Amino acid sequence: MNQDQPIERGSRNEHEMLTGAERLSVEDLRRALEQRDQALALSRQNLQMAERVIDASQEGIIITDPNGVIEYVNPAFCQVTGYGAEEAIGRTPALLSSGRHDAVFYRQMWHELDTHGYWRGEIWNRRKGGALYLERLTITAIGDDDGKVTHYAALFTDITLIRENEERVRRLAYYDPLTRLPNRRLLEDRLELAIRHAHRQKQGLAVIFIDLDHFKQVNDTLGHAVGDELLLQVAQRLQSRLREDDTLARLGGDEFLALLPELNSLEEVTQVARRLIDAISQPFEVLGNTFRMGCSLGISLYPEDGTSADALVRSADTAMYRAKREGRNTYRLFRAEMNDHDSRLLALESALRDTVESGEGLAVHYQPLVNRDSGLVEGAEALVRWHHPEFGHVSPGIFIPMAERSGLIIPLGRWVMEEVAGQLRQWRQARLNPPRVAINLSASQFWQRDLVEQIRQLFARFELPPGQIDFELTESVLLDRQQQAVAVLDALRELGCRIAIDDFGTGYSSLSYLQDLPLTTLKVDRRFVQRLTGDESERRGSAAIVAAVTGLARELGLRVVAEGVETQEQLEALSRYPVTLIQGYLTGRPVDAETFAECYLQAGES
Repeated sequence: MNQDQPIERGSRNEHEMLTGAERLSVEDLRRALEQRDQALALSRQNLQMAERVIDASQEGIIITDPNGVIEYVNPAFCQVTGYGAEEAIGRTPALLSSGRHDAVFYRQMWHELDTHGYWRGEIWNRRKGGALYLERLTITAIGDDDGKVTHYAALFTDITLIRENEERVRRLAYYDPLTRLPNRRLLEDRLELAIRHAHRQKQGLAVIFIDLDHFKQVNDTLGHAVGDELLLQVAQRLQSRLREDDTLARLGGDEFLALLPELNSLEEVTQVARRLIDAISQPFEVLGNTFRMGCSLGISLYPEDGTSADALVRSADTAMYRAKREGRNTYRLFRAEMNDHDSRLLALESALRDTVESGEGLAVHYQPLVNRDSGLVEGAEALVRWHHPEFGHVSPGIFIPMAERSGLIIPLGRWVMEEVAGQLRQWRQARLNPPRVAINLSASQFWQRDLVEQIRQLFARFELPPGQIDFELTESVLLDRQQQAVAVLDALRELGCRIAIDDFGTGYSSLSYLQDLPLTTLKVDRRFVQRLTGDESERRGSAAIVAAVTGLARELGLRVVAEGVETQEQLEALSRYPVTLIQGYLTGRPVDAETFAECYLQAGES
């Protein structure tokens, strides 16, 4: 028994050890199974999250097998391409082919994939409906542990709208939004390239600066809608008259510029210039309006007139202004001495500004309007004159347009009205009997909101009787704004003012406003009067115009003033027409107030 006890005790210990080991193994197994379950759950959760991310992705995703057969597409793919998942799976990405890329493009793509394991770039594809779209595409090769490709994953984004917006921004930066012509920035780029090419090839080139004559009147009288449509037609006409390799650009407003590269002779440039002028001279039909325009052109040549883009444009601009000063609707070539003249104009404008502010050097001269039949003075026109200590006597044909361009016409016009009213009061206080005095109103003056009130206060302040001051307008001031003009003209007529249309027949003549507006007088332009004694063709044309204008005025009860009568022959030629008043050097030149009073304001005159 004693011998058996150790053996029994050893078996019990071994059993306990085995039992404990079994419990540990079960516990380890349980923990291992729990860890496995947790890993599986996490993997399942991650997989579900990945699927949700892929489904929610804004990028289209395609997964193919190694042969390029589509196994999976996400909803963004369907949204972009128009194909449903069931239509794409089992096919290859070739179903999206646009046909825009050749075999070389695709060979390079696969070479990149095989070499680097991915490809990234932009590619044109086609939606199910046939529309093309541009996408940014990334393709990645997916391999197993041995490096063998098992799938290809492609991610793409539709960037069509981005590219269209970029193109729109580019066009805004380089093209005029109205005419779609190149703008100044793009023109300068092309001009610089053309200069470099001309330098290398030892060739010439030309720059033509084009400015429409009196375009501002179209905007002011017919409205900006008509003006914009006119600019579109002008751009089309100019473009059609240029050579194939020439560039037409719009600089802004009514200014255009043409670049003519690869010139061999000056005659090529002048031929183009004449074609451009002829194109603009043809009648325009714009939104129910028919009228004619003109244009002034300035030409600069490389390398004679400049070797940089900026110098050539400046030279052409200078030449264009010379064309305007010398008659308009023509062209002029740049000359070096024009720079001095341009500097003089800048100095002249500065001097005019000082003069308008101080009134020093300005004077009003008066030209009589004489009754053709009685010879009596029935009125006068106030004409402003300017004498500057440095520039001497400056022609109104220079400083009046300068005042309009610079905005000085408003204060200058106000000064003239004050000067005329003061002179009329002075004559009346001297017990003279001055006639009506007519003052010219520019468009800027006429459309001031307080114009009528200004004139009413003027009459009151200088104690003038009603109708002592009349006004003259050009017909372009009134066109297209007749309803607004009626109110202003009626108010002026209530003050006793007569209203004359100056230079009738030389602008955008419209017969309807003669009946609708409260006008009193038509002034026949001096050109028609002076051509009455010209050659046969001039006499015949002017006689027809004068007969039509004066006959129309008589039927409408309007007085007629013939301007620019300089010879007895012209006066006799006018005797055949119902003309009321004569104005010109034959009956009296413009003179200062003192001389006018001595010659025309004696006792008994009216």
